[in-house]
Amino acid sequence: MHYPETGGARAALVVAADDRFATLVDERITWLEHVAPYRPGAFFERELPAVEAVLAGVDLKLLIVDGYVDLDPDGRPGLGAHVHAKLGVPVIGVAKTAFAAAAHAVPVRRGGSDRPLYVTAAGVPVADAAALVAAMSGPYRMPDALRRVDALARGHVTPSRPIGPVISA
Repeated sequence: MHYPETGGARAALVVAADDRFATLVDERITWLEHVAPYRPGAFFERELPAVEAVLAGVDLKLLIVDGYVDLDPDGRPGLGAHVHAKLGVPVIGVAKTAFAAAAHAVPVRRGGSDRPLYVTAAGVPVADAAALVAAMSGPYRMPDALRRVDALARGHVTPSRPIGPVISA
């Protein structure tokens, strides 16, 4: 997800054909003209509509989101938990920064970086989720698929494969 200063939001999705997310088979972008304002502790209100829009018509077995599934060891729901509850698919959260209350997140170091990624999950054991993130394709801290989806959301690159619908909601 990316929120330009001019308003709105662009959501992006990459779809992989393998467990390492090395073979991307689809890319989608969705534009939403109106998004909810940012409210601390209610980030999902802003992000969930865009996630639902970009996922429309996609048959999922697993979703990886940028952020936390749950925000603390007691299960306070983050974006990933709301997506899991709404769509019923396993969700892995990969956060780039530590969230103080998320002491339960599993740190995963990749690409020789000293800075870990923080992994949480719903519908899949967090240890399995951390192993999957560690094994994802790419030599850098951020797996290639996550780097690609971020670049698509920010408009730094255009989809190189046929894209799904661009939606104005």
